[in-house]
Amino acid sequence: NEGNEYFRERDYRRAVIAYTEGLKKKCEDPELDAVLHTNRGAAQFYLGNYRSALNDAIQAKKLKPTHLKAIVRGALCHMELKNFSEAIAWCEEGLRIDSKEKKLVEMRAKADKLKMCVGRSWRRPSWRSELISPTHWQGRAVMGTDLLCERNIKLVFEPSNEEEEISDGLAEISLDGFHSDNATGAKVHLDADGNLKWPVLFLYPEHEQTDFIAAFHENSRFIDHLMVMFAELPPWDLERKYLPGNLELYFEDEERAEMYELNPEHTLLQVLQHQRYFVKAGTPTVLAFVKRSPFSKKYFSGKKVHRL
Repeated sequence: NEGNEYFRERDYRRAVIAYTEGLKKKCEDPELDAVLHTNRGAAQFYLGNYRSALNDAIQAKKLKPTHLKAIVRGALCHMELKNFSEAIAWCEEGLRIDSKEKKLVEMRAKADKLKMCVGRSWRRPSWRSELISPTHWQGRAVMGTDLLCERNIKLVFEPSNEEEEISDGLAEISLDGFHSDNATGAKVHLDADGNLKWPVLFLYPEHEQTDFIAAFHENSRFIDHLMVMFAELPPWDLERKYLPGNLELYFEDEERAEMYELNPEHTLLQVLQHQRYFVKAGTPTVLAFVKRSPFSKKYFSGKKVHRL
């Protein structure tokens, strides 16, 4: 009930925490747990944490395979993440339960169209190629605007020849008059108070996993998002190491082949204003590692690391 109250008040962060506390009680009622996962997934969805929301939808569907709300939520998450084939599969699964479910019928048709458009317009690189050799966004800062200049935020866009089939819209940024899109489809935008909200990508190199936040407020701290994203451990963290206080965040200076460790207490804006941070493809990116893990020691071996 507490989670539902927070949800009705649109306090989605507290709703996530409340639903998580409910799941921790392990009531051994699969149907109730399915509802809690579905509700938490809805709260995560409205926070823009689409991967976390999808994980909840998956768990809810495992507990109750005919839970239509979980299936709709999972399909919506795949749509936001541009996983159109998966969105179609989820829609079809739901339509086998209720062939007249309007949301699924409409989403199925939309996913079909978008899948064809994406297939024609651009070739998406693999996660590993983006992480290890991000060569398709190199070059110079472009499209300076008053909004970004006054914040001292630097952008770079210049696709290499091998990625020329990427559509023009992918390399545009839009703020109050000029357009911005990236590979996820999310856009940096101004809120009603004149603050910027950015799509932000989190990479977990050890597990080759990602998280995507569609609207990260520039004055929000990283630790606040970590507390929500890891309110419950992700299914791929079998060793239970990915706890908010056990993580280190970095960004990479590709030009100098150097790494910078972020202070989780810093806001997104503080990080974007760093003299060596350059926003590529309209999407700030950070890498997350478990503190003092064997993987991180190996990953950073031979690399120069700066502490902010």
